[in-house]
Amino acid sequence: MGKIFRMDYVTKHPDVVSGTPCFARTRVPVKSLFDWLANGHTIDEFLENFPSVTREQAQGVLDVANTEVAARARYAEPVKLR
Repeated sequence: MGKIFRMDYVTKHPDVVSGTPCFARTRVPVKSLFDWLANGHTIDEFLENFPSVTREQAQGVLDVANTEVAARARYAEPVKLR
C-alpha cells in the first residue's frame, strides 16, 4: 500500500506512475496541477481535464503548498537604499 503523506489528498507508491506523488485514488501526478497553473490555466480547467481529481483535492494540495512555502521562507536581509 502507498505511503500516505500528512494529508489524505496525495499518495506515493512505487507501482503507480513510477512512484510519482499522485492525487489519492488517481494516476494524476500532483505536479500536473502546478504545471497547468504555471501555464496560465485555471483550477476549473485542470479539473475539467482531470475529472478523477476533486476540487477538494486540488485546493488541499494548494493549501499545503502555501503553508510549506510560508513555513520555509527565510527573512531577507534589509535592502540598503542608495
